[in-house]
Amino acid sequence: MQVLIAEDMRSLAGHLGRALEGEGYGVTLAYDGEEALRLGRTDRFDLMILDVMLPRMDGFTVIRKLREDRLRTQTIILSARDTMHDIVHGLDAGADDYLTKPFALDVLLARIRAASRRIAERPPAELRCGDLVLRPQVCGMRRGDREETLTRTEYALLESLMRRAGSIVPRSVLIDEGWGADAEVSYDSLYVFIRSLRSKITHPGEAELLHTVRGVGYSLRAEA
Repeated sequence: MQVLIAEDMRSLAGHLGRALEGEGYGVTLAYDGEEALRLGRTDRFDLMILDVMLPRMDGFTVIRKLREDRLRTQTIILSARDTMHDIVHGLDAGADDYLTKPFALDVLLARIRAASRRIAERPPAELRCGDLVLRPQVCGMRRGDREETLTRTEYALLESLMRRAGSIVPRSVLIDEGWGADAEVSYDSLYVFIRSLRSKITHPGEAELLHTVRGVGYSLRAEA
């Protein structure tokens, strides 16, 4: 798997690069946002690890421009900006995961392994729940006449919910299937992704499909 690391702190970039190469990944380093965007547009990479506070172009802009170009490279944002607003901003821009600094290297490696499993999986056939359709060919969904693009993590969560439509899916199951069984993801982080996913599933005036079961998990169901 080829990984692009965009990080302006050269010592950290070098440390991450050596750690990933030790795990068998191919690594390319970028030290500013414009270089990250240029390399990201080559479509050579399976995964991008992207800092937010990059010189010349911030990470949020980099990922937004790549998504506008319909490049679906899996992206993990690494950032010291750890407010709920920043995390939501990153996910809305198109990131698949968001890890705040400081972080444990083992946690990042677990997130990368989860991403590599998602890359390797064959997409399933279209799944349906009411007027909601999961579209694996374009990593997206359709509700009625409306199309939405999903990040790969949003897609994995929605697939898990749709395969169990009508049932309650525990939070632990969603974390396992969204990030992998060895990933250290909090329920608060899951909530942020679910909130982003819900905003795409249900627009104003549409019936709610994604329901919260407090203290347990979530359920996708079309009310009769």
